[in-house]
Amino acid sequence: MPTALERTLIVMPAFNEEEAVGAVVREVLRVAPGVSCLVVDDGSLDSTAREAAAAGATVLQLPINLGVGGAMRAGFKYALSKGFANVVQVDSDGQHDPAGIAELVAQLDHYDLVLGARFAGVGDYAVRGPRRWAMQVLSGILSRLTKTKLTDTTSGFRASGPRAVALFAQHYPSEYLGDTVESLVIASRSKLRVTQVPVAMRPRAGGVPSHNPYKAAVYLGRAGMALFVALIRPPVVVAFTEPVSPA
Repeated sequence: MPTALERTLIVMPAFNEEEAVGAVVREVLRVAPGVSCLVVDDGSLDSTAREAAAAGATVLQLPINLGVGGAMRAGFKYALSKGFANVVQVDSDGQHDPAGIAELVAQLDHYDLVLGARFAGVGDYAVRGPRRWAMQVLSGILSRLTKTKLTDTTSGFRASGPRAVALFAQHYPSEYLGDTVESLVIASRSKLRVTQVPVAMRPRAGGVPSHNPYKAAVYLGRAGMALFVALIRPPVVVAFTEPVSPA
């Protein structure tokens, strides 16, 4: 009987992360024994794919850059096609501590979607200004929608169980912030059970941050728009069948 970790696929969206991705893959495989690791090379122009493969990951190369949401949907489709029960999203830049993977997966015994929360009492990760305000507003609204207390709804460190994998393989949002905000709305409307566990975050191990001062200044407006779009879209319904063992 495969363990929960052996039925889990780690999906790492990666865009020009040659400096960090190899070390992240090796650490994931070391601290989460039994998992499989898929790096979705999101149209990188550097050696991301080569570094990931050399570290032991399966690499799925996208011909163009689709963004995190598009890369994750490709990862969910891959997991579904290969019979994985669970998917854990891990950033390829080293900010997510792989030590938290086991706890995220353990919660899938009782929940369909588990968020790794940065602001829940573990670690010293801090965000200030418009991004922090937006996160607080989003967390309040989405906590009501999901009927559970969420403090970090934009966290990309998250685990999806079988029902969520089936749902997101077809309907994972690709728009900016949709992969975090809208995916929670979709999960809530599909009656998925959502929770969070506290995790620690680390500084980037390499590459270029995705947020600059200009993006931080407009984050609040974009976050509000992402939530508005998510709420006006009609609910989706996906049939669920038990996954088979990984191929």
